[in-house]
Amino acid sequence: MIRTLVSIVALSALAACSSNQRPRLPEQMINRMLAGAPGEAQPSRIVAREIEFARAAREQGQWTAFRAFAAPGALLHGRDGPILADPWLAAQSDPETPVQWAPRAIWMSCNGAVAVSTGRFRDPQGLVGNFITVWERQDNGDYLWSYDVGSPDDPQPPPREDDIQDGDIVVTAIDAVAGNFADCPRRGDPLPAPPAFSIAGDFSQGGEVSDDGTLRWRWEHRGPGERRFIVDYFYQRKWQTGLDQEMPAGPPQASAG
Repeated sequence: MIRTLVSIVALSALAACSSNQRPRLPEQMINRMLAGAPGEAQPSRIVAREIEFARAAREQGQWTAFRAFAAPGALLHGRDGPILADPWLAAQSDPETPVQWAPRAIWMSCNGAVAVSTGRFRDPQGLVGNFITVWERQDNGDYLWSYDVGSPDDPQPPPREDDIQDGDIVVTAIDAVAGNFADCPRRGDPLPAPPAFSIAGDFSQGGEVSDDGTLRWRWEHRGPGERRFIVDYFYQRKWQTGLDQEMPAGPPQASAG
């Protein structure tokens, strides 16, 4: 299968994020892209969901949006390991200024039931970093997040020399969103199991395999807040690693959709 590049949606989102204007979902563009996407694996749906999620954080409040978009049993992976999001979020008040973010890559199972997005965020203090979010399709067809982790860059990139005005949102190094989806198993051709992984060291880990067996995501928690996230997916008739991201220590507040 070919891979998609959903740059039109990303560029439209970034254009809105670079000014004081509230982003508006480019529905006509998204619908055109969805019409041409093969099968149920349509990464542009996740891009649209990320845009909607980030807009809700600006308009309704950061933690209000996190609660509204969370799947039952969703996890936030913080400094001390994954925690249940619901009780933690229930105790939080929305900050005056929310974290802002935009996706830059998506991996999706063949049947479209599970997707992983990763991208860049900027917090109210101006720190930038990476986030990873797992999305699961619900019975009504909507996608809700079931796992979220984020950490600021260490070290932080040097300050921009541009003339940034108050209220501007700057997301760096993004000009497109790469949409990757797993191959569907051929009829009568058994799908090989994902490669085994060994536990090398004293750390906790977890994750899931999509119900169609074409995508696996897993996390590792090492030492004082050091985390790692891996995505494997079945592509070109073999298992491949799409993402292997080391994430330095950071609290749940540093994460974004």
